[in-house]
Formats: sequence, structure tokens, C-alpha cells
Amino acid sequence: MGVSQSAITGDRQISSKVILEVRDIVAGYVDGVDILQGANLLVHEGELIAVIGSNGAGKSTLAKTIFGLVPIRSGGILFGAISLVGLQPEQIVRNGISYVPQIANVFPSLSISDNLDMGAYTREGNISTIKEKIYETFPILAKRCNQRAGTLSGGERQMLAMGRAMMLEPRLLILDEPSAALSPILVQDIFDLVQKINRAGTSIILVEQNARKALAIADRGYIMHLGKDEFTGKGSDLLNDPEVAKLYLGVGKFNKP
Repeated sequence: MGVSQSAITGDRQISSKVILEVRDIVAGYVDGVDILQGANLLVHEGELIAVIGSNGAGKSTLAKTIFGLVPIRSGGILFGAISLVGLQPEQIVRNGISYVPQIANVFPSLSISDNLDMGAYTREGNISTIKEKIYETFPILAKRCNQRAGTLSGGERQMLAMGRAMMLEPRLLILDEPSAALSPILVQDIFDLVQKINRAGTSIILVEQNARKALAIADRGYIMHLGKDEFTGKGSDLLNDPEVAKLYLGVGKFNKP
């Protein structure tokens, strides 16, 4: 291991309460092919966790496995006192976890407003208050609430997908590559919004190819390699660890995201 696994907090106060524990998970899409080969992950209440690694390392598969989209061969996933193993995504959503996939994450033929309404499909009662909160977090969505989602830019679609996921006020939000294929300016906007959502109280698992930016905002990070968590520790420690920099962040001034 590179950086100590005992680090819990970044530069701010984080609860010691563990809300998600992934332990020794072995999982894969088809029989006989295990993408995850003993992966582990902890999320404390209020934490922002970055999961990074090279292509094929298993980071997106880990996110999908937590959300019930990939069959688990062995190991355990606990969300509080609830085992997620064997649950369907709809059941996992009802327990307080939302997931934003990298692609196909909005309904293109529906308006922004209707997309947000779809995000609250398991909610009972009036959703206007939470919808207004989403519009406050994502002002561009409020301005274009009647515009079809299919006409939005990539960055705007990502904001809508995040907003829709927040309509259920989840305890844990899983974001799979939210900055993929975006311009540098939009990437920064997305990362700013991720931090804003987290600071409002939502725990976040951020799966990212943009390792430097992800580690720069994360309380803790996990670096995946060959289906396992190879390194873990404070985001800032991983960002400045020479071995991590050499293997995963490239050579040079790796401490500047």
C-alpha cells in the first residue's frame, strides 16, 4: 500500500459514522469473468470520496455494483444496517442512494421540468419545495425549465442528471465520470457543483478519470487497479504521494490539479 488507510478526514470535520461499507467484493457482468476482485470501500456520513484509476481498473464497475447493476459473486455491501447484496436498483433508490451514469442519463424528449419530476417518481406528496431547491443549486435549469433535455449541451445535461438524482434527497450520491467529454470550463463548473452538493450534507462517491481534480476536492480517495483498491487515503495525501503520481497522475507537478 502507498498511503495509510487509516485517514478518515480531509481538511474539514467529517462524521465518524460509516454509512456505506463495501467489503471484499467480487463481481462481473458475465459468468466466469470477474471485473472486481476483492474491492473495498468505506464512506462516512458527509464524506466526498473519489474513486480513480486507469481505464479498465474497475472503478465504474464498482459504482454499478453498489447500485445493483452488476451481479455480486461474493463479499458484502452494507448501507447502514441494510445489506444491498441482491437488491434491485429501485430498492436501493428507496433506501437512500442515487446514481448518475456517465451516458444516457436524461430523457431527451422530455423538458427539464419533466425530467426532474421523473427523478421524484418514488416520492410521495408535493415535490415543489425540493424542486425549487434543485433550481437554486442549478440556476441554468430554472431559466430553461421548459426546454427539451435533448437540446442541452453536455454540461447542462450533466447538471440536469445530477439535479434529477437529487430530487429524492439521497443520503449517498454516486456520480460516474461526470466530467467526461466536457470542456475545461464546464469541468470546473461540474466539480464546483459536486462540492456544493456535498457541503449541503450529501455523501458522494465520485468516480472520475480526471484524477487530479477529483483528489483535489475529495476528503479521501481510492485508487483502483485490476479490480482492487490499490491505494487509499486523504485526497491531498494521494495527490502528493510520489508513487501514486508516477503510476496514476503522470510525471511532473502533480500537486497542481
